Amino acid sequence: MYILKTEKSFDSAHFLADYEGKCKNIHGHRWRVVVEIQTEQLETDRQLRGMYVDFGVFKKDMAAETELLDHALIIEKGTLRQKTMEALAEEGFRVVEMDFRPTAENFSKYFYYRIKDKGYDVRCATVYETPKNSASYME
Repeated sequence: MYILKTEKSFDSAHFLADYEGKCKNIHGHRWRVVVEIQTEQLETDRQLRGMYVDFGVFKKDMAAETELLDHALIIEKGTLRQKTMEALAEEGFRVVEMDFRPTAENFSKYFYYRIKDKGYDVRCATVYETPKNSASYME
């Protein structure tokens, strides 16, 4: 089995609604996303001979996903009042609403499937919310 791995980072703010602790307040992270893809067979055509995928393409696909969240306030849908959402929009802040609570655990599953949906055989997705704390998702 061949395993390829790449990573991208993005900066964003979030909070954990209904959480008792410091993370209930808006705070930021430099999220680091590491995705591993796998294959048993390498390409045999001229351009990609001896490769699973061009790393440039893999990195571009990862960047497309992380850039959607970069420098945004990421929230779970329904956790802010409509007036608050309107005020944030009025101020020009970018808010990204997710169908899940924005935790490292949920982000690892999110990135796993976002990259899988691009046609990769994903082995594992790991999301670091700090340099020493991460969560991974694999099937």
